[in-house]
Amino acid sequence: MTRHYEQAQATRKGSTLALYALTLGAFAIGMTEFIIMGLLSEVATSLNVSIPMAGFLITGYALGVAIGAPIITMATHRMPRKALLLFLMILFIAGNALAALAPNYTVLMLARILAALTHGSFFGVGSVIAAELVPKEKRAGAIAIMFTGLTLANILGVPIGTFLGQAYGWRSTFWAITIIGIIALIGIVMLVPKVTSATASLRQELGVLKRPAVHIALLMTVFGFGGVFTAFTYISPILVDITDFSPSSVSYILVLFGVGITIGNIYGGKLADRRLFPSLLGILVALALVLAVFSFTDQNKILTLITVFLLGIAAFGTVPGLQLHMLNTAKEAPTLASTLNIAAFNLGNALGAYIGGVVIDFNFAGGLSAVPWVASLVTVIGILFTIWGAQHQKRHR
Repeated sequence: MTRHYEQAQATRKGSTLALYALTLGAFAIGMTEFIIMGLLSEVATSLNVSIPMAGFLITGYALGVAIGAPIITMATHRMPRKALLLFLMILFIAGNALAALAPNYTVLMLARILAALTHGSFFGVGSVIAAELVPKEKRAGAIAIMFTGLTLANILGVPIGTFLGQAYGWRSTFWAITIIGIIALIGIVMLVPKVTSATASLRQELGVLKRPAVHIALLMTVFGFGGVFTAFTYISPILVDITDFSPSSVSYILVLFGVGITIGNIYGGKLADRRLFPSLLGILVALALVLAVFSFTDQNKILTLITVFLLGIAAFGTVPGLQLHMLNTAKEAPTLASTLNIAAFNLGNALGAYIGGVVIDFNFAGGLSAVPWVASLVTVIGILFTIWGAQHQKRHR
């Protein structure tokens, strides 16, 4: 009995360390995604381009994620999952090293796209592996642990990377990310076990995508999470122009938001493991309410700080549940579907940013001040798709 207990303890410890290796990889990838936001001026000045041109480095990355996710997954579907993770991390390291060495804007854009190609597949395959490392009743929690790397990238990685880039040049930040990627690669080699290879053929993977349930799940993600970025993309002008915070205080408020998303990610995973659809619906309703309330609380600094913190909790509270639902929906061939769900998160980001921009450009219902409640309406669409998904699941059990 003692031997079995010790073996169980060793297995749990090994699974935990493997999850931490995946988390570090997620941290590095998240840092790469968001770091340009903090280094726009430095990159623009160094490469002699305008701020909007430098901003396109963010757009290029997002498109690389959305387009690259299904292409990389289909091209590598025969690879064992651990080998695929290692390939993705090597590609990621190469992309960031190339960014650090980039002699001009074009090469830097290509380097960003190269790194972005790994994003969707890493989180898609990583979610599958994380879920297989733990008992069935803890799958959402395991996915949440891996996604904690993404949230920590916002809280720690981007501020530290921005400071490093401002102090020693933006290239130093990409070298730092490259080193973190190498450490994550070593961790995956040593700690992540050889889990069962994807047994589904490419035809089976593509066949799963014909299911209406998968389409509904993707729409749940696009609109459920899209409401977050409808508001968050324009959080800085809201805080400065409406709430009257100083520009220098925005970064500290975003750290508060980052703490919120870390809490939401962890507890969202725990709730999803208990009861997936009820918890997901509850969190989405809370998200819609917080966004709607933000239209009123943004007039008061204290209330705004509370709302931003709650927004972070509700925003990432949805992520583990949405990802686990996709894994459950396409469990016979989860790799491509899971990866496409990561692309759906990014599509939701882009759609939300576009909707918020239209509201501001056309001065709809007051322009900037209307963005939070319009974001709430986007989330309500996600709630409707989630209700549809729950009913569809009941009918087809």
